Amino acid sequence: MMETGYKSGFAAVVGRPNVGKSTLLNALLGFKVSIVSNKPQTTRNTVQCVLTRPHAQVVFLDTPGLHKPLHKLGEYMVKSAFRALEDIDVVIWLVEMGSWTAADEHILRELAPVEQPVILAVNKMDRIDPAEYDAFLREVAAKRDFAAVIPISAQEGTNLDQLEEAIIECLEDGPQYYPEDWVTDQPERILVAEFIREELLVRTEEEIPHSIAVDVDQIEEDEERNLIRIRATIYVERDSQKGIVIGKGGRMLKEVGISAREQIERLLNTQVYLDLWVKVKKDWRNKPGALREFGYE
Repeated sequence: MMETGYKSGFAAVVGRPNVGKSTLLNALLGFKVSIVSNKPQTTRNTVQCVLTRPHAQVVFLDTPGLHKPLHKLGEYMVKSAFRALEDIDVVIWLVEMGSWTAADEHILRELAPVEQPVILAVNKMDRIDPAEYDAFLREVAAKRDFAAVIPISAQEGTNLDQLEEAIIECLEDGPQYYPEDWVTDQPERILVAEFIREELLVRTEEEIPHSIAVDVDQIEEDEERNLIRIRATIYVERDSQKGIVIGKGGRMLKEVGISAREQIERLLNTQVYLDLWVKVKKDWRNKPGALREFGYE
């Protein structure tokens, strides 16, 4: 039976690319459910994850960054972000302290018809002097009627308790949708692919990060050796990119494999043998068939 006064609901986290949405969710949950990179547009799918407290449960949707799409993958990402606003209870809009851009103005216009409470979380407060950000907070607070305006640092964990309280305050009484130990609805296969892609993102520059897709071909248990065997294929769009991803003497691919394996072992809590391959699928970001194959429907 539902506990009296128990609150629950769905929260969409929105914001322009690279503003810290995935870092914020990982910090709130205390568990890595979304990859983090200094490259914009890191998140490609709306990731559902769950924060459970004794008095409340919040189901978060980590949306792709809102931006002007340059290809069919970009169009999918933007549609996915705005689709996350349907049937939710509260919006957490993340902006960067001291930086208001044209992209933020675009999001402001898109959020105009949204009737649900909108909390403005002003991230990266640790980057500038506190004496300088009061004026910025007053400026952004006047943009619309916000349920709350809260300066935070997702990286340092500053004011996250205050943000969590504001989110729960916006929810109505409701059931516990997921078990207490449930953290994400993402299948292990998807999380494994994302951890591999994250390691590639941090090691490559310019266009290559956005040309990468990772498909996990096989996950099987090796009972004899007491480990999990994983085979994954990294797809790029051009032959020249394949050489960069592999690296001289296979060095890049080896580094990616070692770091990704460590993350996957923490996720699965067991030893992992990771086998990585690199293939070319020309111009896959503009091919609907390839997008579906990689899970971007």
